[in-house]
Amino acid sequence: MTNVPQLDLSDLLDSWLLALRAERKSARTVQTYADGVRAFLRWAADKGVEPALTPPTVNAFVADLLDAGAEGTTARARQLAVRRFSAWAASEGEIEHDELAHLKPPKIDTKVVPELDEDQVRALIAACQGTSFVDRRDEAMVRFMLETLARIGEVIAMTVDDVDLREGLAIIRRGKGGRARRVPFGPQTGRALDRYLRMRRGHRLADSGRLWLGDRGATLGYPGARKALLRRAEAAGIEGFHPHVLRHTGSGRWLGAGGSETGLMAIAGWSNRAMIDRYSAASSERRAAEEARRLALGDL
Repeated sequence: MTNVPQLDLSDLLDSWLLALRAERKSARTVQTYADGVRAFLRWAADKGVEPALTPPTVNAFVADLLDAGAEGTTARARQLAVRRFSAWAASEGEIEHDELAHLKPPKIDTKVVPELDEDQVRALIAACQGTSFVDRRDEAMVRFMLETLARIGEVIAMTVDDVDLREGLAIIRRGKGGRARRVPFGPQTGRALDRYLRMRRGHRLADSGRLWLGDRGATLGYPGARKALLRRAEAAGIEGFHPHVLRHTGSGRWLGAGGSETGLMAIAGWSNRAMIDRYSAASSERRAAEEARRLALGDL
């Protein structure tokens, strides 16, 4: 029997999510996978079909997602979740074999990753200026994320001991895929971190070990950090901002300054160069536009 009844799939989902947490997958990855499989189960229930882990069924699920207007990236993520679930179920002996092993992911449109220009970067940092606790914290966070390309989830997981101001180094322990890495930072970021850490000493949770703390006597989680960054971006007049834009921007600034792709991969924590192509698209187009203006080939 190769297919699993809907009730069994629902029961198996909890076991799979437990296995993912045991593998130290990030909370966001676990949630994304869970959302994908649950979306598949809801679709099957709405269609009145068995949620079989077979190519025809999963392809129909993806096709309906795209027909309903879902982004290609969303459809790809949903399909990946179901494929990973199928692979796990086969490895656990819950199904005879993984029929989705060779299922190709849906193609997605290539989009230019948004970046901040230099004026926007300066405006964002200027929007953090001040002497309050949150001012010092937010400037340090913005500068750190821009320079080290750290993801917001990686940043909020840091501890005080992860930062070495003397050496200008920080440790990202909760990297994507469980990969830790060291990231360097320069004097400006170091000064911002130092100012924040000195003010942090007066926080009621100063002994907690968590690097980033909230302004209401609590540690800083993803919702609070995201809200703080969005507030600074709004004050800087930046539209369409989300925290990951800092990672995109940092990547573009690295390449624009002549940094090597190998170095960028190490700093960003990428294991292959596929992400280089995606993140460098906007920078390449900008540099090409600047070169075209300099060449002035239209001046005939």
